[in-house]
Amino acid sequence: MGIPLIQQLKLGSYIVKKMASGDRRFPLVLMLEPLFLCNLNCRGCGKTAYPPEILKRKMSVEECIEAVEECGAPVVSIPGGEPLLHPDIHVIVRELIKRKKFIYLCTNALLVKKRIDDFSPSPYLTFNIHLDGLGSKHDDLVGAKGTFDNAVESIRLLVSRGFRVTTNTTFFYGETPDSAEAFLDFVTALNVEAMTISAGFSYEKAKDQENFLTRQTTIELFRGIFDIQKRKKKKWRFNHSILYLDFLAGNQDYQCTPWGNPTRNMFGWQWPCYLLNDGYVSTYKELMEKTDWSKFGRGKDPRCENCMVHCGYEPTAVMDTVRRPWKALGVTVRGINTK
Repeated sequence: MGIPLIQQLKLGSYIVKKMASGDRRFPLVLMLEPLFLCNLNCRGCGKTAYPPEILKRKMSVEECIEAVEECGAPVVSIPGGEPLLHPDIHVIVRELIKRKKFIYLCTNALLVKKRIDDFSPSPYLTFNIHLDGLGSKHDDLVGAKGTFDNAVESIRLLVSRGFRVTTNTTFFYGETPDSAEAFLDFVTALNVEAMTISAGFSYEKAKDQENFLTRQTTIELFRGIFDIQKRKKKKWRFNHSILYLDFLAGNQDYQCTPWGNPTRNMFGWQWPCYLLNDGYVSTYKELMEKTDWSKFGRGKDPRCENCMVHCGYEPTAVMDTVRRPWKALGVTVRGINTK
């Protein structure tokens, strides 16, 4: 696991305090989307499908800070759209660092070289670079040539400047354990802190609906990946809990925790989760108290049947780790079962 110790300790302390207070539902990561505008049109993304008048809108610095303070999550992930297109994104990041929030700035890296001097290295800031494959495969998925090479150059630049850097990868239909091995080896050699990996989920607005994974194909793929890691003793560092990785291999029977990663964007607080959009409410309190959480999840909502995405299941795995640390230790020592 590639998550730094300081982040593990602060997150663990936050969870223990919440549990001790009797709070049953609380956030771990706020998904803050300050804009939907993007300079790419990726196959698996639905944000660019909004009309031009929506794509021109942006959350203000004050709105972003208010959302973070209202929610209280210790980690803030800033996707989009492309957040580096926001003229005040560096101000938003600086204000959140002052509040000691761990920030994952999710970017396709096209503007990293232009905007890198707007930021300073901090243990609270991580550039999370989008990479979905090697070379032309990545370029094809994002719809623009040269983006892979630019992303690699940007990663090397950020690492050389002392920034925390992770990568964010979605595996789609057609990925194999062997192709994933080559990709993960390449990214590891870039000296990134860790890699976030996810199975392609059928995002409702995505223009390409044919290449998403089912639950079974997800399990088969990740069992193959982890089998290679175990047999060849790969030093891959993942930005995940060990129990979430075990879940991807089909060894944990989890339900998702949608309130663990609430989403706030220009429309308000999205419910029920980052991937399903059934509407918006005006406050975080309303989101938590008025959403009927019992209606969502595998076996409850057909849209959830094939989802194994970290934004829903990582909070479940993290809570299981806190409650039963010996269970996570056992998987760490024995390794992930791939048979």
